[in-house]
Amino acid sequence: MREIIFIVLLFITIAIFAYSVSKIIAFFKLTKPAYPVKEFGKRIKLTIKNAFLQDKIFRNPVAGFMHALVFWGFCIILVGSIEIVIDGVTGLERSLGDLGVFYEVFIGLGDIFAYLIALFVIVFIIRRLFLNIPRLHGKELSKKNHKDALLALSFILILMLSLAGTNIFYVLMHVNDASFVGRYPISEIISPVFAGLPYETMYVIHEVNWWVHIILIFIFANVLPYSKHFHIFTSVPNVFLSRLTPLGKLPNMESVAREVKMMLNPEAAASTDPNQSTEVSRFGILDAEDFTWKNYFDSLACTQCGRCTSVCPANITGKELSPRKLFIEIRKRMKEKAPKLIKDKSFSDNKSFIRQYITEEEIWACTTCNACAKECPVNIDHPTFIIDMRRYLVMEEGSAPAPINTIFANIENNGAPWQYSSEDRLTWTEL
Repeated sequence: MREIIFIVLLFITIAIFAYSVSKIIAFFKLTKPAYPVKEFGKRIKLTIKNAFLQDKIFRNPVAGFMHALVFWGFCIILVGSIEIVIDGVTGLERSLGDLGVFYEVFIGLGDIFAYLIALFVIVFIIRRLFLNIPRLHGKELSKKNHKDALLALSFILILMLSLAGTNIFYVLMHVNDASFVGRYPISEIISPVFAGLPYETMYVIHEVNWWVHIILIFIFANVLPYSKHFHIFTSVPNVFLSRLTPLGKLPNMESVAREVKMMLNPEAAASTDPNQSTEVSRFGILDAEDFTWKNYFDSLACTQCGRCTSVCPANITGKELSPRKLFIEIRKRMKEKAPKLIKDKSFSDNKSFIRQYITEEEIWACTTCNACAKECPVNIDHPTFIIDMRRYLVMEEGSAPAPINTIFANIENNGAPWQYSSEDRLTWTEL
């Protein structure tokens, strides 16, 4: 009966998760191309450095150290979670115990990390509730964002406590049995506190902790796609898929670059692939249907940690721009509009990402210094997205701040961004 109940719950969990992911995949089908994913060797090295070694996180030594340990702990505990699923389906107990030293190392580390993660999560909750840390707040974060973070932290805390409880009472019930496998460094120290309980009580407490742990894993897995903590699944892939070119190099629009090359070298037209489409539906980004797959992936991978906004010079000096807001709003806009676009490609709700979600003031406040992109632990490229919105405003609407329009006019009239004609450019040397 235990195995049947477990298999049914597992099937329901997988079915719901698959449904949620299928909706996200459908959203991706609406997005535009970004850049080709190649140079896999460089990407693997970058993923090891940024994602698994958490090198950017350590720029904040205290919080970064705790977050890195939580990440590494989850990677270790994943082995124990796989074992729990195997145990639940087969009816076995500690089914991976035959792996010997490998099992003892991973289960022992998992036991240690369960307590460390629980401790750090309590610290994270206290920081959010009682300490006024600016980057954990911000007008772009709604009450829902804060509740979402606290809910996820609460889930993780109970997951770790139930794992610790399972280990403690497994030790008590089997410590003198030949069937005892694994090492539980902390649980073995704590377990004598409960040694006076009857065996039947130990068994019940062990089973309650085991079921609470696995059911919470099932629930948490299906909450994640609708939570900011979906980055648990998407952050590592996002690092792997991140741009490899230097941050200061802004990509050109291929269609525009092609036209310029043809103007400079008309013979280039003859060498152009005749099957290559030159049609451009829109310059830059106005709304959800203009997002690239990488823009949307970035929004799913964003941890909302606020490191980008905390180093943004525009934000620091009181401007409206918050780089974190960009990707919170991308996800929100996709969730709002994409389901209707799937049913009707011509759907319009008379709103757009620019102005209704991100104002022109925010778009033009960016200095393209790339501090946000450099600081982001999951390698989100904020400035390129901002540049694409500027492209829409300038190339589609002819809309730009007055100083920039003056530069455009000077380039058109004088062939340079200054107001002087080409004949007068060196006059200053004669003064």
